[in-house]
Amino acid sequence: MLRVNGSLRYPVQVTQPSFTIDPATKANPSGQAAELSLAPIEGRSASLADQVADAVRAGVRSGDLVPGRLYSAYQLAEIMGISRSPVREALMRLAEAGMVSLERNRGFRLVVPGAREIAEIFHLRLLLEVPTTRAIAANPPPGLPQSMRAELNAMRAAAAIHDTVQFMSHDRDLHELLLEANGNRRLLSTVKHLREVTQLLGASTADMSRSLTDIADEHEPIVRAIESRDPQNAAESMAAHLEHTGRLLVEQTIHETGSADSPEALWSEVVGTEDN
Repeated sequence: MLRVNGSLRYPVQVTQPSFTIDPATKANPSGQAAELSLAPIEGRSASLADQVADAVRAGVRSGDLVPGRLYSAYQLAEIMGISRSPVREALMRLAEAGMVSLERNRGFRLVVPGAREIAEIFHLRLLLEVPTTRAIAANPPPGLPQSMRAELNAMRAAAAIHDTVQFMSHDRDLHELLLEANGNRRLLSTVKHLREVTQLLGASTADMSRSLTDIADEHEPIVRAIESRDPQNAAESMAAHLEHTGRLLVEQTIHETGSADSPEALWSEVVGTEDN
């Protein structure tokens, strides 16, 4: 039976891909089922396909689904206790969104975004989140500044004990508080998807280009501007945070892939150099 509340564990068949995977995330060479602990689906979605898509997204957020591995869609359907049709429908939606690639009669893989796609994603986030932040800061709804401050405090607490999973969860929640205050559900879902795609990199810049504390510090002026109802500083601080994160991820990806592209040139080409 598929459960939507409480803990849920999905042992999903993992097949070793033909290319090399980092030993820290290497699939079971025997090809036997690897047990994955996916986050519970929050609430009941409108359809089984929605719930499958939610489960895959939750696996991406938690790191239980690893880019590069080949997962069996058939066993996923069997373990979740549903027919193959909603699983196929969900995977087709995720493929259209660029999150997975489908391999006929084999399964699916999570697609790792390249440097250009990362730049495109952060260009969209700048276009969406900066004006939203400016608008909300002018007249924040009751309780928003306190809620954002609580999330930032939780980020700092997680950074102090180096709990990256909790840190990134509170980071995500802080951004979503702002987006939810806008009242545009499509805006919220779009930005959530953009964040999920970048999470397929397995990271953020934490401990690679900057520390968790550094990332928390970038959120401080955003929260402070919301608290003081300062739209200009709120927008500028959000733009600075997103641009810094995007640039670091582009540079990080180019370095890891051995590309000859110039991070600065690529960013300028995709995002531009004008103020956001």
